[in-house]
Amino acid sequence: MAVSLLANDVSDLCIGKPAVRSLPLSAAAGDLTAALRRVARSGAAVCVAVTGPARAVVGRVGLADVVCFLCDAPDALAGPAAALAKPVSALLPKDGAGEVRRVDPRASVLEALDAVLSGAQVLAVPLRAGGRKKQLGGGGGAAACDFCWLTQEDLVRYFLNSIGLFYHVAARSVSSLGLVRADFLSLRPHEAALSAVPLIRRAVTTETAVAVVTEEGHLVGEISPALLAACDETAAAAIATLSVADLMAYIDYFGSPPEHIVRAIKAGLKDKGLDAMLELMEDETLSSFSLSSASSSSDEETGRAQLRRPSSGSYGRRSAEEPVVCSTASSLVAVMVQALAHRVSYVWVLDEDDDCRLAGIVTFADVLRVFREQLQ
Repeated sequence: MAVSLLANDVSDLCIGKPAVRSLPLSAAAGDLTAALRRVARSGAAVCVAVTGPARAVVGRVGLADVVCFLCDAPDALAGPAAALAKPVSALLPKDGAGEVRRVDPRASVLEALDAVLSGAQVLAVPLRAGGRKKQLGGGGGAAACDFCWLTQEDLVRYFLNSIGLFYHVAARSVSSLGLVRADFLSLRPHEAALSAVPLIRRAVTTETAVAVVTEEGHLVGEISPALLAACDETAAAAIATLSVADLMAYIDYFGSPPEHIVRAIKAGLKDKGLDAMLELMEDETLSSFSLSSASSSSDEETGRAQLRRPSSGSYGRRSAEEPVVCSTASSLVAVMVQALAHRVSYVWVLDEDDDCRLAGIVTFADVLRVFREQLQ
């Protein structure tokens, strides 16, 4: 079984993958947000690579990183313009979390799997030399690199395509395989959204999300890096002033949150003396309105939408849907199919024998460990 399954090398899993967009370590965080906004409008994955000397990949960042940085960096909320002028290197995790590891395209699938299971969040696989580097948005900003991402999602899809070789575990329940983790990230709806920032950072590096759970243990929603990526950097204003429940509503109404939530954010910013953040929020609102009006006019002419929520890449699903859930009795293959269909790398698990309370989470990392054990 192992011989036939692992005959392919890493390059076979990268066929058709686009080159990654990148920015140098010295680029300003504001340049990153501009680049991410252009990528999001194109429907592409909303994260870019950060490259150091000799264009070596040293990290990966997305809008969730920018938002968290604005929320917890000293004086960032009071002076967002100064914070966004800081280099992209300030956004990278200081504890080594979210490691990006370079992998030779001739490496085996098993080597790639071991790299992910040993702590790499994503793998950077070099593409053919001599590829033409393109600019985002027709000029300026992040350029295309000579490598692509290989993610947990790619590896799970690869094993799903050969699931018949694992029939003896594929039909077993996730609970019987010990895949239901009870140590998930969670918050209560009434808590301050600002308390979610360290959890969002962990969700970015673990490819998961923060569950929003009632006192009775029922799942009512989630805050994921992908959903934050569908907003802009002014989501930091919402996090700084709203409750967790209101933040979910703010994110769900991407582009046009309810007026009462906008008023609450502005009032909260005034109360905290965050006038610069309030000004940035109002500027972004005017900019978005102008863009939306131009897009609507174009839509009438072309008959298709110009503004779309970004696709997720490996940062979760692409729109504010209900959280993806399964039961403790769901089979391994069913959970894999469900997660891949929704473009998430995790599924929340509900206990049907306990009034459908949240029992835990199944992650792609743990799913991949099952396949690694079967290949021993």
